[in-house]
Amino acid sequence: MSFYQLSVVQMSTMLRNLDGQLDKVVAFAEAKDISPDSFVGFRLAPDMRPLAFQVQAACDTAKFTAGRLTGLEAPKHEDDETTIVQLKQRIAVTLEWLSSVDESHFAGAAEREVRLSFLPGKGAKGDDYLREMAIPNFYFHVTTAYALMRLAGVDLGKRDFITTLTLHDVDA
Repeated sequence: MSFYQLSVVQMSTMLRNLDGQLDKVVAFAEAKDISPDSFVGFRLAPDMRPLAFQVQAACDTAKFTAGRLTGLEAPKHEDDETTIVQLKQRIAVTLEWLSSVDESHFAGAAEREVRLSFLPGKGAKGDDYLREMAIPNFYFHVTTAYALMRLAGVDLGKRDFITTLTLHDVDA
């Protein structure tokens, strides 16, 4: 499987799933006659970042993974979303940018030197970065966002998290 498939394609799919989960937050809130935006600051523990951060971090991981592996400049965001609508817009903008990244941009990605601003003076080869940092970090934030919504009572299930499965007929 290519770096493009493991990053842009898979992360885009999961961001679309996350967007659908936020739609369910809105429906849940409306049915309970509460503001959907009350979920934005929801967190699992007092020292843990809230739902808004989890969505922001998932988007950032997706776009920065593609940018770091291709050498393209990923867009920067202010991380100032305070509403579900704004979080959904953040996902939409991220998906739009990811759709501009072509598989050909990943030529040489496995050997590309990836430098991380939070680890000054350190770097990783693209394949190590994707496998050891980008994919686990992305799924950490997407899963945490899902868990926050479930804990809040939103009717979500595994099919909201894993929405697509490419199947084919097999011999019996």
